Amino acid sequence: MKLAFQIASRYLFGKKSTNAINLISLISAAAMFFGAFALIVVLSVFNGFEGLVKSLYNSFNPDFKISLAEGKVFQPRTDLKERLLAIDGVEAVSLVLEELAVLRYGDKTTPTRMKAVDQDFRLVCGLDTTILRGQYILSDKEQSFAVVGRGIEKALRIDVFSDFEYMDVFMPKRSAKKKINPEEAFNIKTIKPIGTFSIQEEFDKDYIFVPLDFGREILDYKKSEVSSIEISIEDSEQSDEIQQIISMVLGEKFIVKNRYEQEEFLFKVMQTEKWAVYFILSLILIVASFNIIGSLSMLVLEKSKDIAILKAMGGTKEFVRNIFLMEGILLSTTGGFLGMFAAFLFCFAQQKFGFIKLSGDSLLLKSYPVDMQVMDFVLVFFTILIITFIASYFPARKASLVEETLRTAE
Repeated sequence: MKLAFQIASRYLFGKKSTNAINLISLISAAAMFFGAFALIVVLSVFNGFEGLVKSLYNSFNPDFKISLAEGKVFQPRTDLKERLLAIDGVEAVSLVLEELAVLRYGDKTTPTRMKAVDQDFRLVCGLDTTILRGQYILSDKEQSFAVVGRGIEKALRIDVFSDFEYMDVFMPKRSAKKKINPEEAFNIKTIKPIGTFSIQEEFDKDYIFVPLDFGREILDYKKSEVSSIEISIEDSEQSDEIQQIISMVLGEKFIVKNRYEQEEFLFKVMQTEKWAVYFILSLILIVASFNIIGSLSMLVLEKSKDIAILKAMGGTKEFVRNIFLMEGILLSTTGGFLGMFAAFLFCFAQQKFGFIKLSGDSLLLKSYPVDMQVMDFVLVFFTILIITFIASYFPARKASLVEETLRTAE
């Protein structure tokens, strides 16, 4: 194998009698270069966006969310919160009541998803770190406050710094019958908007946060009823173990979802998109492999005398075949390695300087996010290797039969 590699190296870098062989070989290597470059860059950008989306959702979604397997609201045991906090690794537990509502501020209205939470919610979600204007306060001794998303703030033109403007929250009465006046079918409570959060557009335009007691009162629920329990943990590496323990503590009536399961569809779509792009860009490498077939086929014709001499000296068909297999692999991997190295430099520069900008004024990022992962480089390398091996096999096999062809010609 070592001798086959040395001969293949001489053939690759040595001068050919026909310039067309050099040109086709150069085109083959260039195609592998650009194919590998494109794959690494695109996969790294997908990784960057995936990491961005995860960080945005992680700043809103808890580590675990507990809800009923069947039903909407439930009354947790009085000691349930303490039992969950006693689990090793659990950092904070928050009771949540979530429901659709309608907001009115001045002469403007908008639908929303009201999330009523207790005082420990800031330890679970970290919503207070996303405040854009105003402050994160849900209640004091005298009144309740609402923290609204930036999209709702814009839709209603809310001024969180005004001391005189309040917001009305409309919630259908659970026992409401047909009324002549539609407003009589709603519970209406007034609350003061005091802060604006900004996480991601999907959340910013849909959510407001209010105190848990306020939510129970407007929904006509009992003082202990909740729709979910949200939990944060100290170490994400213990996620699976803690999830199993929580499930055992709660029983089969409850569903415990981790961060991935809470947005399972979204993450599956992102992975599907990434693999779809990978297969599409792999077509570049497959097209490039046709150039390798042409280059090796012409090289076999040029080196037919050398092959006959090697056979006469005792070289086997397998030996000759390995020479041209090595030739094809060297040709493609040279272009592939250079392409991956160029992609590494390109992505590194984008991470440091962000010279390729994202268009738009309201985006969270000014430039394309990039996240290089070792497994992407390994994947691209083996993709090149497999495609090249298949493409090189047929010319190499033809080279191993050259001696028989020459004897027939004589």
